[in-house]
Order: sequence, then structure tokens, then C-alpha cells
Amino acid sequence: MQEQPAQEDAEQERPGARTAISPPWWRTASGALAMCFVGSSTAVSQLLVDAPLFTAQAVRYGIAAALLALVMRLRGQQIVRPAGREWLWLLGLAVSGLVVFNVALVRGARHAEPAVIAVAVAAVPILLGVLGPLLERRRPGARLLLAAAVVTAGAVLVVGVGRTDLIGIGWALVALICEAGFTLLAVPVLPRLGPAGVSLHSIWIATVLLAAIGVGAEGPAAVAALTRSEWIAIGYLAVFVTVIAFLLWYGCVQAIGADRAGLLTGVAPVAAALIGAVVLGEMPALGVWLGIAVVIAGLAIGLGPSARRRTGADAVTLSRTA
Repeated sequence: MQEQPAQEDAEQERPGARTAISPPWWRTASGALAMCFVGSSTAVSQLLVDAPLFTAQAVRYGIAAALLALVMRLRGQQIVRPAGREWLWLLGLAVSGLVVFNVALVRGARHAEPAVIAVAVAAVPILLGVLGPLLERRRPGARLLLAAAVVTAGAVLVVGVGRTDLIGIGWALVALICEAGFTLLAVPVLPRLGPAGVSLHSIWIATVLLAAIGVGAEGPAAVAALTRSEWIAIGYLAVFVTVIAFLLWYGCVQAIGADRAGLLTGVAPVAAALIGAVVLGEMPALGVWLGIAVVIAGLAIGLGPSARRRTGADAVTLSRTA
């Protein structure tokens, strides 16, 4: 009995392990900030409407991979090489979360209004609330599932609804699955590779895939057609929405778990709506403000002080019964 505290301390200090105690507040804040950057991409991406999609995305991720590798080198951080099944998880992450997701957005836009895709993606907190704990060998929490449903409802109010057909619905579902895969497929490899490693490897894999698609679909000369404003947009997406946001997001997921981090995806449409209002100089409609309030309520339910205490207690219980 006297050796149990030491054993628990050793368990908490194991690299990559998520401790039973509540993580620092800034871990949650970092995930919210990451989603703010993601939300800002909605306005910035408008500059890329006429750009060759796959080529522009390949350039974006290529720049991001180079910058992230440089940052890791300057910080003296070792780049851990994936091994065995880790390559499969990373390939799945890159294919679904970074490549197919972009395809779904483009193809879906031909059959559905943007709000339809946004509504589908808004259901990500629910998927992460169910599947995230299972990947981490935990039980899904009823409180977090309730919070996920509230956040999703609020996000739907923020983005509104739109018209679509069956094909558009299909692409919306693909976008939902891919967006969830961006987080879920990282869970098994985060403990050993860390946020920087997962980000770097998934980014360079996506760069290779997108470059290959771009050359085949848009031609090798497509990069020369990019305008100055498109390069500025690509640079912003590479630095803030890829390098910084990826590091912040995966650090948050590793610290608080995929299910709790999933609630923060509701911040993205809120940020997009507020940034869009600033850019357009128009106040958001009443429904948007109501949606923002509902999202905040959902975050309070799932991430509030009482929720953190309960999550910590549940984690201790599960660690003792494993």
C-alpha cells in the first residue's frame, strides 16, 4: 500500500502520458487559439478562390513543413522517425485530414452551399466525444457528450443552414469524417512523436500527395500562375493556420484528451463569424449571437472547473481499475 503513490507518480511522469490531475489552463487556451486561427482561414481563403487548389495547398504545406523543421532544429528538438504502424496512422491523418478534406470542400461546394459543409463539420465534437475516449482506452463521459451536443447546436446556429442535394450531403459527411480523423488519427502516435513530430510528418506527407495531384490535375506550371495576393494568403495559412495552429492543437489534444479538445472546435465557426463581421463591417445577425452564447454554454459545461474535477476523478478511477 505504501508503494502506490510512487507507482502513480511514475505513471504520471511517463512520456506522453496524460495525467489524472487537471492540465494547466493554457493547454485548453492553446486549443481555443488554434481554432481561432482555423476560423480566420475562412476569410483568408477567399483570396484563393481562383487559385489552382491542389498546387496552392501543396505550396502551403511545403512552406509549413520547411518552417516547422527549421523551428525544431533551432530549438534543438529531435525529429523522431515514425516506426511500424505509426506510418499508417500518419498517412491516414494526412490523406483524410489534409488532402481528402480539401477535395470534399471543393467538390461539395458544387452541390451544396458552404453552410451545409460547415453544419456537418460542426458535429465533430460529438464524434470526438465518442471515439476519442475509446482510442485512449477510456469510457466516453456523459457530461462531455452533453457539452458536445450543446456546442454542435451552437455552431449550427452560427453558420446557419443552406441548400444542397444528395451528392452535397455525401461530401458534407466526408468532410465531417475527415475533420474528425485529423484529431483521432493523431491520438495513437502523439505519445511517442509529440505534437511537433505528428505535425511535421503529416504535413510533409500531405505536401507530397497534394503536389502529385496538383501536377496531374493542374499542370507543373500552375505554381507560376499564383498572384501576389494568393502568395500572401498561402503564407498566412502556412504560418498561422498550419505550423502554429497544428502545434497548439496537438499539444492541447495530448494534454486534455481528444474528447475535451473536440469541444474547442466550436470556437472555429465563432471566430470565422466575428472575423467576417469585422472584415465586412457588418454586425452579425441575432441568430449568430445566440449561437455564440450556446457555444460558450457548451464549453462551460464540458470545460468548467467542476467538469475538470470530475474528469480528473474519473481518470484516477480508470487508472486504478486498468
